[in-house]
Amino acid sequence: MVFAYDTEATLAFATTLINTSEGASNSRDDELTDIDVLQRLLDDSGYSGRRDHDEAELEAVRALRPEFRRFWEVDRDTAVALVNSILREANALPQLERHGDWDWHLHATAADAPLATRMRVELAMAFVDVIRTDEFDRLRECAADDCAAVLVDLSRNRSKRYCDVGNCGNRMNVIAYRARQGAAG
Repeated sequence: MVFAYDTEATLAFATTLINTSEGASNSRDDELTDIDVLQRLLDDSGYSGRRDHDEAELEAVRALRPEFRRFWEVDRDTAVALVNSILREANALPQLERHGDWDWHLHATAADAPLATRMRVELAMAFVDVIRTDEFDRLRECAADDCAAVLVDLSRNRSKRYCDVGNCGNRMNVIAYRARQGAAG
């Protein structure tokens, strides 16, 4: 199953945002520390709409990370309650939009809504697709023992186990190889 592009992009953005958190980031430190970092993250993800470029906006986005991560920690039915709560609180009204290089896709808030509100609603809309298509098992935490990052497995055979944050796949393969070599020698 492959999600619609806007769902994949929203899930990728949420994963990237979550993985800026302390313990989940490449440095294991909080990597969303200033407005410039937030702006680069938004630019890289093609985020449109209102941006206030201030500390309040940065703090509001930083506060989304644990809420977003919760989707990786709950079962499908609990995620439904989270989605419905977000959509209700934001008075979401789905509508088709086209901007930049993006063809028609769904937005459920006005372009001038606060950034954190738009992010919450876009993630909720993406999770509508995840839940409806029964693809919840594609959401995972990194299998590396020392990593707290999350991932979305979009591989055909559903075999992705490690995040893209800290080179965990290569690192764990080296550890396993060395363990096999030590056991053989």
